[in-house]
Amino acid sequence: MFRSVTAGLDGSRESLAAVDWAAHEALAREVPLRLIQVREAGAYPYTPLVDDDVEREWAQTLTNEVLDQLGQRLPELRTDVEMLSGRPAHVLADFSAETDLMVLGSRGLSSVLGFIVGSTALPTVAHTACPVVLVRARPSGEFESAEDFFPTSEPPSGEIVLGVDLSRPCDELFAFAFESAARHAAALRVVHAWNLPQTYGLRPLPVPPTMSGELLAAQNEALAAALHPWQESHPEVKVHAEAEIGHPARLLVESASQASLLVVGRRNRRSRLGTHLGPVTHAVMHHARTPVAVVPHD
Repeated sequence: MFRSVTAGLDGSRESLAAVDWAAHEALAREVPLRLIQVREAGAYPYTPLVDDDVEREWAQTLTNEVLDQLGQRLPELRTDVEMLSGRPAHVLADFSAETDLMVLGSRGLSSVLGFIVGSTALPTVAHTACPVVLVRARPSGEFESAEDFFPTSEPPSGEIVLGVDLSRPCDELFAFAFESAARHAAALRVVHAWNLPQTYGLRPLPVPPTMSGELLAAQNEALAAALHPWQESHPEVKVHAEAEIGHPARLLVESASQASLLVVGRRNRRSRLGTHLGPVTHAVMHHARTPVAVVPHD
């Protein structure tokens, strides 16, 4: 694998935001930034709206503009470009094995975009081999080129929020979140959100308030135990951890409203059929305004 951060580019506001975020992350990691453009091709041919030469010229002009802006703003950044063709979801999933991190633009409530549209969005995120960060565009007016969009300062900093489910493997999530917090000198907030069972026992009875407190205390103890080895190996990271009762996606979105990054997980899947993201990760991807890192785990 080539150590790098990879960003999708198609000229949309969302993809330019992704490139900007990825560029700063590449500098923080001290690795090159790879810009990737995927030209749609696959089993369903269509009549192109523009000539192939015109499309290629537009893509090259866009790439040159972005490279020029990156060179002016971040001259120490190493950058290269990949021009690929095929079904975007498949191409990106395959390419993800060659990079440390993939960064894509996101329109939040609409869908995951960048150079991906429609039904290719969720399969791309669901089947990448590396973590994927989804970045929403910053509010801005109309723009004519990359120069009009790129911000004049670094992205806002803040704590990193990690959502975990203690009933599932968490090591990959802990590793990504702690390393990110250490790399950016950020505090880490760990949220384990869960819902109380409505009843308990062989003869179902409502869960009494006193038992709710006991169950919550037990969850907090379990969370502290799971975090202990990671806090020992990353003593420089300030950690605030809390188990909370409530809908996980809602609590995570609320907790990350002022954060610089929200980290969630998804199960690795061998099949390319379906998304298999899980309801919490799926909801967070669509509703969180902060960048969202989706980390694959076994």
